[in-house]
Amino acid sequence: MAKDVTQLGLRTKLSHLGRADKTQHGFVNPPLLRGSTVLYPTVVERKRIAGMRGQRVMSYGTAGSATHWALEDVIAEIEGGTHCTIVSTGLAAVTTPLLAFLKAGDHMLMPDSVYGPARAFAEGMLTRFGVETTFYNPVIDGPGLAKLMRPNTAVVYTESPGSHTFEVQDVPSLARVAHAAEAPGKIKVMMDNTWGIHHFQPFKHGVDVSIQAATKYPAGHSDILIGSITVNSEADWQTLIAGSRSLGQYASPDDCWLTLRGLRTMGVRLAQQEQSAIEVAQWLQTRSEVARVLHPALPGAPGHEIWKRDFTGACSLFGVEFQPSTSVESTHAFVEALALFGIGASWGGYESLALPTTGFVTRTASHVFEGPLVRLHIGLEDVKDLIADLEQGLAVLRGFGR
Repeated sequence: MAKDVTQLGLRTKLSHLGRADKTQHGFVNPPLLRGSTVLYPTVVERKRIAGMRGQRVMSYGTAGSATHWALEDVIAEIEGGTHCTIVSTGLAAVTTPLLAFLKAGDHMLMPDSVYGPARAFAEGMLTRFGVETTFYNPVIDGPGLAKLMRPNTAVVYTESPGSHTFEVQDVPSLARVAHAAEAPGKIKVMMDNTWGIHHFQPFKHGVDVSIQAATKYPAGHSDILIGSITVNSEADWQTLIAGSRSLGQYASPDDCWLTLRGLRTMGVRLAQQEQSAIEVAQWLQTRSEVARVLHPALPGAPGHEIWKRDFTGACSLFGVEFQPSTSVESTHAFVEALALFGIGASWGGYESLALPTTGFVTRTASHVFEGPLVRLHIGLEDVKDLIADLEQGLAVLRGFGR
């Protein structure tokens, strides 16, 4: 194993990180450690370990074990951060840092295209806890964001691209404005980086807290719920881990072990699914039924120039806007006619998915969606089969109501 792992390629990292080195002989995969109660040899030793808050010690099951730490190490390296904690779900990866870094009387800026449950958490629980949220146009620039900031703004939240309407945010510009506030370090920039895993290096672009729904690409097989939160400073880590442990956040060691197993193949899955998604998206661009394909990697698509500047690749999730004359009901018939696409709300697994959606999730968008939207996730099936399936689905769409 090379000493400087940062110089290794993604697939090499995923194959070797989170495993014992050559001085520790044994099975290729690390063991699965389960447990709640930890026994101590003496009372003094128990007190010593209990005082090591925020450090990797086996003090109780919720503090984690080598199974959790191996997964945290790999994700921290992929994200380019220094510390990572694993939590129970992708939504917990959103809510945990918000509760850790926000307090009553604070103000947060959140993009209007944000993941629906994140919006609900901000409008619901955070409001009850005395935190006010302003939802901003996701394509706003730094100076525009500055006009929305207040003396009590504590978090600027980002999600790029939006997971339903695929607006690409100028995260570096937003982060510069947030960090230039009167009290440097006071405002934390958080990012849901699930779409951009590996392809977007959050801490190189000014992000303080990176959120992953590891249910998606790291786990990769649509059978695990898990999330991760990564930071890049010791101070942020102490705030995050204190909040996480106070909330009792914990992920099953079985799920951690299975996610680590899934990560071993994530590099090849990401590459194949990116290629397949672009091929399908380009085919859809040629269809008369389609008004616009919302895939940031396509030239001319909304946000393409920022994507090209900040990302090294794309994932397998994108949107399709149908012609304005298309009825919502016909897009439902289209989705239901597909044989190889399941109707499901997740993504990042090995199977293709299709889901009707709407533009209402972006209430301050700079553009209006005139036609109905469908979100597609491209899995590991053969592209020719997926295109053939989409073609017969479009035939159903065209004939709907006749």
